[in-house]
Amino acid sequence: MFKYIACLLLAAGFYACKPNQDYMAYLHNPDLFSATVHQLNDVVMGNNFPPIIASRNYTYAAIAAYEVIAAGNKDQYQSLAGQLHGLSKIPQPEAGKPIDYDLAALLSYIKVGEAVTFPEGSMQTYKDSILTVARNKGLPENIEKASQEFADSISMAIIRWSKKDNYLQTRGAEKYTVMENVPGRWVPTPPMYASALEPHWKDIRTLVMDSAAQFQPAAPFEFNVTDKNSDYYKQVMAVKNAVDSLTDEQKHIAEFWDDNPFKLNVTGHIMFGSKKFSPPGHWMSIVGIAAKTAHADYPTTVCAYAKTSIALFDAFIQCWAIKFKYNTVRPETVINKYFDISWRPFLQTPAFPEYTCGHSTGSAAAAEALTSVFGDHFAYIDSTELEFGIRNRSFTSFRQAAIENNSARFYGGIHFHPSCIASTDMGTKVGDLVVNRLKMKK
Repeated sequence: MFKYIACLLLAAGFYACKPNQDYMAYLHNPDLFSATVHQLNDVVMGNNFPPIIASRNYTYAAIAAYEVIAAGNKDQYQSLAGQLHGLSKIPQPEAGKPIDYDLAALLSYIKVGEAVTFPEGSMQTYKDSILTVARNKGLPENIEKASQEFADSISMAIIRWSKKDNYLQTRGAEKYTVMENVPGRWVPTPPMYASALEPHWKDIRTLVMDSAAQFQPAAPFEFNVTDKNSDYYKQVMAVKNAVDSLTDEQKHIAEFWDDNPFKLNVTGHIMFGSKKFSPPGHWMSIVGIAAKTAHADYPTTVCAYAKTSIALFDAFIQCWAIKFKYNTVRPETVINKYFDISWRPFLQTPAFPEYTCGHSTGSAAAAEALTSVFGDHFAYIDSTELEFGIRNRSFTSFRQAAIENNSARFYGGIHFHPSCIASTDMGTKVGDLVVNRLKMKK
């Protein structure tokens, strides 16, 4: 009996001294990384960043996280150093350091995500909450310290690299010149009549594309509102007629892919803004949904975010180069001036030229990146817009989602359908380039 009690006491002592490792299950859960991306999404949305700037936030943050994962999983992943323009060298972990690479990836994502555009500390409260939970679950101090130090080394390298992409230089670039008397040229649209957003984004350093001019679509249809048989006239009428007779399903499609980061609502003398995720923010959400649907592990999840964000980043540079090459007028302006002064599109027109479509270009590029990670014919339910009161939509593949986005911009009355088709072609080419040129998974 005494021997039995002694054994119980010995066992109890052993388990009492055994460190609590619940923190590992918490920190190594890919859902936590996706939740962190969503947190950055919320910060981006709160600051009203347009899609082009938003893509920059997500991309550098995701690359930082990926470099941490690549360093900790060298048998499966390889660094993007030497593959992305200007990224020549990445710090390596010090031998013998007890680094938790999943935690370090999370910390680097947070640090770079808030540093690229935001004031420092934008995600500090969120970071503190994660570390508090991890500590309560047994995160050892030496592992936290080593992980934070490695995360900081990667983060600072990515931040230094990001500062050489010409973003700051474009802040002081010459403003866009509106030419109201030039037929077919873009002018500000109601209700905000805002200036053209980021007319110099083509000067941002690309990541994978050789240059912003690498992919060139055919020129848009020649402006012509007098000849009813002209391609231009026909596309104008197609938009007007579609918006004037939208079905409930078509309205749902348009609203689901609206992704207007700041809509100005005007009712009489009352004006108020409403916010949603931008197009790249929507696709960051889709990455998380796909990873969860596929039961992807932590490294695969981080890799998917990095590859998709890189594709989006270059896609927006390509698209903005085309937008401000042709400077084409929006359907709303044409219809109001030449056909019906009271006509309004179903969605609010964004403040930049019509040709080509940013959302269609980015969506097609993102679809190629995601297909390369999770495969084609990947069925998923997109619940991104549910928090904005818009019901879910189901897709059988990422490419199907990108194609539906084409219709959404047309149904919304903010793009001509031929523009969306051309944009999908361009986005697909950008996505293919990213997938084929980058070597990530070994």
